[in-house]
Amino acid sequence: MALRNILKEGDETLQKHCRPVTDFNARLHDLLDDMVETMQDADGVGLAAPQVGVLRRAVVVLETNVDAEAGEEPYVIELVNPEIIESDGEQEGPEGCLSVPGVYGWVKRPEHVIVRAQDRNGETFEREGYGLTARAFCHEIAHLEGQLFLEVSDHILTEEELDAYYASGDEA
Repeated sequence: MALRNILKEGDETLQKHCRPVTDFNARLHDLLDDMVETMQDADGVGLAAPQVGVLRRAVVVLETNVDAEAGEEPYVIELVNPEIIESDGEQEGPEGCLSVPGVYGWVKRPEHVIVRAQDRNGETFEREGYGLTARAFCHEIAHLEGQLFLEVSDHILTEEELDAYYASGDEA
């Protein structure tokens, strides 16, 4: 595994549509492993392949909806060729991105989504996401279409607004 460079806003790669993954081989496995390591090193909750310069439909997302009291730990979900097949509800709140460091926007996303994807070996599966996980699924899949959260943000939050939001205890 290796850390990869995270591209920043302004890099044209982040604006491009990604091609489907067709080869489920060691190269894909290395990419997914590197993406997980890179996301964790950057203290992120999601990362898409174009953010590390690879125009393929692959994302990793940290599942944080776990029962910590029962000893469960957050874990990584790998999604290859993901698509949102169902969504409902609504959540809104601050959203940031590893490709836009230090900037947070007010973004509305579904509260619940179902994603159909393939795993690293090409097996198709469906996965539900709620709250932060649903937000991360939507955010990372948007990267595969060349979209940054800035394009769907109602407005960019000031540091004071962000501090007030977290001080209010409204966060998920």
